[in-house]
Amino acid sequence: MVNRRKFLKSSGIAALSLSLGLKPSRTRADEAPVHGGSLTWGVETEPSTLNPHLNGQAKAKLVLRNAYECLLARSADGGYAPWLAKDYSISEDGRTYTFNLREDVTFSDGEAFDAAAVVMNFLKLKEPLYSGSISAGHVSHIAGATARDAHTVVLALNDVYAPFLDGASSIEIISPKSFSSPQLKAGGPAIAGTGPFILDRYVKGQEIRFVKNRAYNWAPANAGHQGPAYLDEVVYRFLPESAVRTGALSSGQVHVIEGISGNDAALFRDDPDFTYQSALNTGTPYTLYLNVAKEPTSDLQIRKALLAAIDVEQIIQSVYRGERKRAWGVLTPADTDFYDKSIEGSYGFDADLANKLLDAAGWSQRDGDGIRTKDGKRLTIEIVQSQATLRDQRDVLLEAVQAQARQNAGIDIVLRYVDAGTYVNRQNDGQYGIIPNSTTAQENGLTLYFHYLPREKGGSINYSRTVASEISTWLAEAASTLDAKKRFEIYSALQRFALQEQALGLPLYVPDDQIAASAAVKGVGFRPFKRLPENAYDVWLQQQV
Repeated sequence: MVNRRKFLKSSGIAALSLSLGLKPSRTRADEAPVHGGSLTWGVETEPSTLNPHLNGQAKAKLVLRNAYECLLARSADGGYAPWLAKDYSISEDGRTYTFNLREDVTFSDGEAFDAAAVVMNFLKLKEPLYSGSISAGHVSHIAGATARDAHTVVLALNDVYAPFLDGASSIEIISPKSFSSPQLKAGGPAIAGTGPFILDRYVKGQEIRFVKNRAYNWAPANAGHQGPAYLDEVVYRFLPESAVRTGALSSGQVHVIEGISGNDAALFRDDPDFTYQSALNTGTPYTLYLNVAKEPTSDLQIRKALLAAIDVEQIIQSVYRGERKRAWGVLTPADTDFYDKSIEGSYGFDADLANKLLDAAGWSQRDGDGIRTKDGKRLTIEIVQSQATLRDQRDVLLEAVQAQARQNAGIDIVLRYVDAGTYVNRQNDGQYGIIPNSTTAQENGLTLYFHYLPREKGGSINYSRTVASEISTWLAEAASTLDAKKRFEIYSALQRFALQEQALGLPLYVPDDQIAASAAVKGVGFRPFKRLPENAYDVWLQQQV
């Protein structure tokens, strides 16, 4: 076996009836963390399910990560740190992954954490009836999962799949007993994890409460401390409106919030009574994915015209007031290993080009509203946006896109905001012109497979519905090599083809996360590499004097 370890490489405000009584205080340089207390955190996104396997919302990881943990943690430089697994190795041929597990871990329901439990998790994820489209992702490359002994897991792959460790190491492990629970699909207290907190109570639409796991003593090697969490409990209140979250923190009704609009960042960043932090996300930018399988976006000239009709720079500046970064590529700049910045400035706003392309495509007439027509039919493109991911002023952003498409090129953009069920149905039957989407925490190019492989071959979020053989070939080549330089070159070629040549999507902005907190809150921050808000394990509340 060749050891390839990289361990340690280097609702409204009125509903919030009780104030938490926060007041500014100062921290002594030698002040030790305080044990105890309850933290209240106002969050933007309510999980669609509390089962960590089935919840695809990156924003929900902040909540669920309190109770559910993974085999490996990530270090700031992209390496791997011990967590539930003490170490790992990869075979010489790149097809066998071996994880040596800790021997002192237990699930919150009392079951022992061992190799059999980990194997069950991987095998269950391969079952479409349980995991749905997840079964066609990285777990589909697993030919066999076995327990060599009580604390050694061996995963054998069908073939070399370079992104496998990124995906496998980030799967949350739940107890074997959980799989027989009636709560399995929805999640809940019966779905036991190993985390520093235990899910105690969930009130849909209002809040979720976690209590300290007093037996916890297996934090990641790069955590801020070891042993149980400092806090006795943490409560996350679901406050989808940005102004409500801002008001709740300003008035002392919550300790922490995430998801701060560009207009409100200065309220906390420039006030010594609060702290403010932000971090770019890995994964894919918030992108308009254009459906190549449905008219009118099936026409390449129309897709290229739409990309040229939108002044993305102007929109981002107007909506976010300089607090968000304009996107250019298929990955975000936070993915330092594979982001190819040569794409920046290589395409963009050109209203003359947009109109020439539409004229050439036969959409040369206009109706009384100024919308282009062809054979009596308006040039209308429908954007289908999930209500569940309508955050970070994205409604305002899409309205700006809509206005520019009409003004600059005579394209009629229709905005549809739909519930989760309708959204899934639209995805499955392809009845949309554009789906906007971003993915977070799928680093090292892993998200490209989900976005660009054919849907039946693992492209669970292939919203452009491309089946281009060039892309499938590049992704297969990238997956089959452990050479990072070669993968970078392949992903760069894919990027130029997808954006410049085929106009499969229009990247708008790079998502980032923001955290604002009372100055009394200590230890709050972001995960070292994926840069999502971290759970409450290292957080403590300063004693007020």
